[in-house]
Amino acid sequence: MSNKGLLFCGRPFLFLKMRKYNLNNFAIIGAGMVGTAIGFLLGKAGYKVIAVYDKSSPALKRALPYIKGKAFLNPQEAVQKADGVIITTPDDAILQACEEIALAPSIKGKFVFHMSGAGGLDLLEPAKKAGALVASIHPLQSFSSIDQAILNIPGSYFGITADKNALTPAKSIVRHLEGIPLIIFPGQKPLYHAAACFASNYLVSLINVVESIYQAIGLNEKDAKKAFLPLVYGSLKNIEKSGSIASLTGPIARGDLGTIKKHIMAIHEKMPQYASLYSSLGLITVKVARQKGTLNASQAKEINTLLKGENHEHANQTNP
Repeated sequence: MSNKGLLFCGRPFLFLKMRKYNLNNFAIIGAGMVGTAIGFLLGKAGYKVIAVYDKSSPALKRALPYIKGKAFLNPQEAVQKADGVIITTPDDAILQACEEIALAPSIKGKFVFHMSGAGGLDLLEPAKKAGALVASIHPLQSFSSIDQAILNIPGSYFGITADKNALTPAKSIVRHLEGIPLIIFPGQKPLYHAAACFASNYLVSLINVVESIYQAIGLNEKDAKKAFLPLVYGSLKNIEKSGSIASLTGPIARGDLGTIKKHIMAIHEKMPQYASLYSSLGLITVKVARQKGTLNASQAKEINTLLKGENHEHANQTNP
């Protein structure tokens, strides 16, 4: 039986378990991309999203075709009849949103969740002090639109940080969203989220650098993508199959000092804005190559010296 089938078969049991916690109706606080997608998926999973709050009327208007709940411009009214509250505002607004809903007399006994990757349970402290049960559920996924988020979330891991009494409901919600629970302890959250930024945001930035360099040598954006994306996909497939260390290739992995010198000279002359990035990533790559066993200590020392800039002048002299 497939995992999807097991998940489907498990839903009746999970819903019975959720009823024990009286968690059937939700309010969404923050009608942005993630909040709208989560609201839609909660409805698809069998929950009722009865209220949606946002300061922005256009945001509410955009969200309502996806979420069938009533729109509110007052957060305390929005949470009045909900069993659970999911705060999906930008990270810097979570605490303020929580302070506002904590003023609602009905908040006691409710489940309050936020979806920040880096933020801890301290952002939900006002609700906890008012008697709510609190947790964080963060989808380890990237979203470029509401529709793409709806497609990407199922099958994704969710970082969960929760008070003891909110852990089981948090895991059950994630499973109903067809996600995979991943327990993250409070002190781990910033590093957990930083790693996610490297995997997603910085990967996008790195690809933008690749596009810029290829465009600088005369390729248009479309042709550049056709040229380098198969290389990117191939690398990802190798990593998936064999891991990052075994998948390392290229001049540093081979100890090809002459090629590295040519790279440094060309980047310094033509695109100096990327010189420090090339060197920083190169220094990390040296460590990976040492772990792979394709680079000896002497080669690593020589390449590190070159990348740190101590031998740039020599590189220019020997590669006119």
